[in-house]
Order: sequence, then structure tokens, then C-alpha cells
Amino acid sequence: MSTKRFKEYKNLSQDELVTKAREIEAGLFQARMKRATGQLEDTASIWKMRKDLARVKTLQTLGKGK
Repeated sequence: MSTKRFKEYKNLSQDELVTKAREIEAGLFQARMKRATGQLEDTASIWKMRKDLARVKTLQTLGKGK
């Protein structure tokens, strides 16, 4: 687990977590479209975004945002 990112997300409020989740989902969609058209160079970015989204959603569920 990337504890650095987790700590960054842990300091966000619930509203900021919702906004961050939407940003990550939009970025993930764009990355998937680029992969489908062969324009994505860093394929690991999709994996990283999925993990970040899971971290944010976990914090939302636990209610750990300030």
C-alpha cells in the first residue's frame, strides 16, 4: 500500500473525498479510452488509479475524512 497517498487522502474532508473520487474516475475513464485506441504509454497508470480510487472509497466508507 502506498502509505504516502493514503495519508494524503486521510487528511481530506468527506466533500473533498467525493471530489477526489470523481476526478480519479474521470481520469480512469480517459486512460481506458486511450488504452483502447493505443495512445496510452504508461499502462501501469490504470492500475495506480484503480488503487487510489479504492483508497478514497475506503476512507469514504469508514468516514475517516475530517
